[in-house]
This record gives sequence, C-alpha cells and structure tokens, in this order.
Amino acid sequence: MKTFVTELEEHQVMISSLAEQSEAIEAAGALLIATLKQGGKILLCGNGGSAADCQHIAAELVVRYEKKRHAMAAIALTTDSSILTAHANDFDFETVFSRQVEGLGNNNDCLIAISTSGTSKNILKATEAAKAKGMAVIGLTGNEGGELSQLATLAVVVPSKVTARIQEAHILIGHWWCGVIEEALSDRSNA
Repeated sequence: MKTFVTELEEHQVMISSLAEQSEAIEAAGALLIATLKQGGKILLCGNGGSAADCQHIAAELVVRYEKKRHAMAAIALTTDSSILTAHANDFDFETVFSRQVEGLGNNNDCLIAISTSGTSKNILKATEAAKAKGMAVIGLTGNEGGELSQLATLAVVVPSKVTARIQEAHILIGHWWCGVIEEALSDRSNA
C-alpha cells in the first residue's frame, strides 16, 4: 500500500515536469484571452473527472476566480442533463458533445477538450465539430497525447500515465488559465 508521502512525491515530480509544457500552457492561455477579447466564448467538454474539471473551470470564469468582475463567457457542455440523456438515448454517446458544439459554437469561440488518454471518442468528435466550425481547440490531455493532441489547434500533454496525476495537473493548468484571463481582462470587466 502506498503511503500518502509516496503519493505526494509522485505528485510533486509530475507537477515539476509541467515546466516542459510551459510554452504550450502559456500559448493556450493567450488563445483563451484572445477568444474572450474578440467576443467569443469558451466551451469545455470532458468525461468523468474531466467533466467535473470543465464545470470547475467554467464556474471560475463565469462567476470569479480571485477578483470581483463581470462574468466571462464559458459553458461546460457536461452540465445539461436533459441534453446529455436525450442525445445519448436518441442517438449515441459519441456525438453528445459534438452536437452541442454544432448548436452553440461559433468561429470566434474556443473549445477546451479534456481527455486524460487523448482517445475519448466523444471528445475527438467534439474537436472535429469545433474545427469544422472554424473554432480553435485546446486539447488538454496526458499519456502520449493520443489523437487529441494531433487534432487540437494547441495541445497540452501532461507527461504522466497515471489518471489521478494527469487530472491534478489539469486543474492546476485550468486555474492558471483563469488567473491570467482574469488579470488580462479585469481592467475591462470590473464589477
């Protein structure tokens, strides 16, 4: 059985290795800022823990991260139980997010597509739908990046094969994005 200290050490090693991805993380942050500055919105999709991360990041942007300010346009495509269940029942689960991208996305928007493996079929289909609409796509993944890292406009690949470690990195990256977005746009959106 692993001790907490062993788990903490694994976490620290993985978090330190994110420095190798700093250029991609920062470029993605700049893309998100540009999206919001031009009046676009940020759409997010993921499964399981990644779905929770989508909701978490969207909440930080719409409500607030650290500063009191106006809302920023972000939608987690993981939250509408009627759309999710109707689509999965009437069609299939592979297109549950791509259908929403089709209906809600515009060419000045950005999709954050989260998949720890980079191979989730519904995330890949959402990415394809976003690109077909002229949207930018940030792929947030792990492992070797999977197909998502090839399809995305920008890919951030967490260098780990452990799902828990990848998810811990994803929320750290998401928080950093929220902070730089808030800092860049706070002068325009003080509440």
